Amino acid sequence: MALNGIQIFKLTPKKNCKECGCPTCMAFSMKVAQGAMKIEQCPHMSDEALVSLSEATAPPMKTIKIGTGDGEFTLGGETVLFRHEKTFVSKPRYAVALCTCMDDATVEAKLAEIPKVDYDRIGERMYAELVYVNCGEGADAAKYTALVEKAAGLGRTLVLDCKDPEIAKAALAVCKDSKPVLNGADASNYEAMNAVATEAGVVLGVSGKDLNELYDTTAALEKLGNKNLVLDTTGADIKETFANTVQVRRAALKDQDRTFGYPSIVNLVKIAKGDLHLQAALASMFTMKYGSIIVMEQMTYAEALPLYGLRQNVYTDPQKPMKVEPGIYPLNGADENSVVVTTVDFALTYFVVSGELERSGVPLNLVINDAGGLSVLTSWAAGKFSGNSISSYIKENVEPKVKSRKLIIPGKVAVLKGDLEAKLPGWEIIVGPREAVQLVKFLKDLQADGQI
Repeated sequence: MALNGIQIFKLTPKKNCKECGCPTCMAFSMKVAQGAMKIEQCPHMSDEALVSLSEATAPPMKTIKIGTGDGEFTLGGETVLFRHEKTFVSKPRYAVALCTCMDDATVEAKLAEIPKVDYDRIGERMYAELVYVNCGEGADAAKYTALVEKAAGLGRTLVLDCKDPEIAKAALAVCKDSKPVLNGADASNYEAMNAVATEAGVVLGVSGKDLNELYDTTAALEKLGNKNLVLDTTGADIKETFANTVQVRRAALKDQDRTFGYPSIVNLVKIAKGDLHLQAALASMFTMKYGSIIVMEQMTYAEALPLYGLRQNVYTDPQKPMKVEPGIYPLNGADENSVVVTTVDFALTYFVVSGELERSGVPLNLVINDAGGLSVLTSWAAGKFSGNSISSYIKENVEPKVKSRKLIIPGKVAVLKGDLEAKLPGWEIIVGPREAVQLVKFLKDLQADGQI
């Protein structure tokens, strides 16, 4: 069970050195108990105390890492069931499924389709991070290994679905360095599969015919010393899969049962095979409740655009606004003579506006000052995007670097024009359009008229 602040405080050095960022050791202990800080952030904690506290203060759900390099992902580590309580930690990852039961043409078509969805949204790359390679009934080691090699050619992290230890061993021989997941342990083979996964140094996926069997098999693997696991909570149908996934998470976080404290795999291909619309709907549901790896038959823009938007919204800290750093962002080859455009530091506003500005092709300097991470109208209403804040930032940070004295402000705050003209003598204040989508035409018209 987790320790309280007093229990943690008893093991601290009680120096009150403030090196951890807290004023006292008691304050530090309380934050550790709340999960706001880690015990390792105390530079003077003894090794004995670290050993005794690490397990007790660790999140009830273990953090698991898969993949390598740019394809390394963190799963698990969650501490709450609901985002409003604190924040979710590790976003779910989406996998596109391949199977030895597919013919060569289908496999090649899928391999060509997977990389097509790859775009940025608010500074985050959106793409299918994983490829799920299923060893179908009757496939031998050569056939499965050949499919694994083809999938590995995409450079994505792999999840190998294989319950035969010998076939799994052969497949891992060609991809183990990329740290895939081997999803194949159950009550009938867990010892052999554990040996294969441990030898290869990869995460082992565990499944069971029901939750009781899944629990017992996971406990047996832990007794063998393996805690590098993910739990396949896929059931016989949608209802069972949902119940399994939620109950596993509740058992780990509410009941503090660490045997179920692992990330989960939800295979939508098994419960909604062939129904792509249903899979897209289920992917949204399990993004919120509580899939760590979600397997689908395909990932096109039709699935990706709403799904990744949902994931990004759910897996951001609700207590921290999404902000970009204040500064001058030259676009389209802008120099010191290029016109100045300003907007707020809210990340979504910034990326939408900067995208339209880049699309215009007009050289300009996009100036962002601290507006509290709020939208244009909200920050204006809160007094954070005002004549004072904009003019002060322009005088201190822009005038020494930019010779242009033309400033375009968002149309939604046209009311600031007079105030800015008074506070920025020598500057021409131009009111821009109200919506970002109108920026391209607006800028090109200004350029055509010789105003910028």
